[in-house]
Amino acid sequence: MIFLFSIGFLEIELLDIIDILLVTVLLYQLYKLLTGSVALKIFLGLLSVYLLYLVVRAAGMELLSIILGQFMGVGVLAAIILFQPEIRRFLLLIGKTTAFNNDRFFRGFPWRREQSDKLSLTPFIEASKTLAGKNTGALIVFAKSSELKYYAESGDLIDAVISKRLLMAIFNKHSPLHDGAVIISGNRIKAARCILPVSENQEIPASMGLRHRAAIGLTEITDSIVLVVSEETGQIALVRNGEAYRNLSSADLRVKLNQFLFDTDQKPAAAVSEKSISAA
Repeated sequence: MIFLFSIGFLEIELLDIIDILLVTVLLYQLYKLLTGSVALKIFLGLLSVYLLYLVVRAAGMELLSIILGQFMGVGVLAAIILFQPEIRRFLLLIGKTTAFNNDRFFRGFPWRREQSDKLSLTPFIEASKTLAGKNTGALIVFAKSSELKYYAESGDLIDAVISKRLLMAIFNKHSPLHDGAVIISGNRIKAARCILPVSENQEIPASMGLRHRAAIGLTEITDSIVLVVSEETGQIALVRNGEAYRNLSSADLRVKLNQFLFDTDQKPAAAVSEKSISAA
């Protein structure tokens, strides 16, 4: 063990420093997940009860200690139930950053290269341009390492060949499938009318509507890429890792899609798009 220094009777070693840093990072990530939500108030309430239990036990109040002790005995189970959405988001965030979940890890395998080469971006770009010209909203999700089965099952499964006409038909304002997201998995339209998680990021500008918030929410917990066409402004945006690139031209959209989906290093043909926000 590597000894560093001592404070009184405490001997500080390198492992202690690493332990403290890891706990600090964990608490900071937990704070970010809970900030701005009701769960933060619940967490503070549980913490207050636990501190009261410690004080009561130290003071020797046996009856109150037994009552609070029974409450704290089921505290872990209660926390799992109360914080189920936050725990799920935290685990998804951890899983998103692991090496095995990184799309680059699998890119060397033949089936991954074949799948990427088959996906044509032209139908999406042409459909987005037409929809933007008509101020028709659209939300298109490009799945990467995960097939997003959970979100696909929240809508209507299609499993259809990708085409501009089909995308236009889905997002037509009179279509029963237009309200929600289309999920693209591999080289096929997997599902439509899918429900996406809405971001709770307080830094999202008020000018962004529910489509943008849903796109940011999904990309905060998965490595998916989301294409958004605004119904209010007709602007085209692309969202990745909680960051929204807004007001893209058709040329910019193609470059960004190639860069995000296939990791190409092409330079935009038009002006550089605006990066709107970054996930907290």
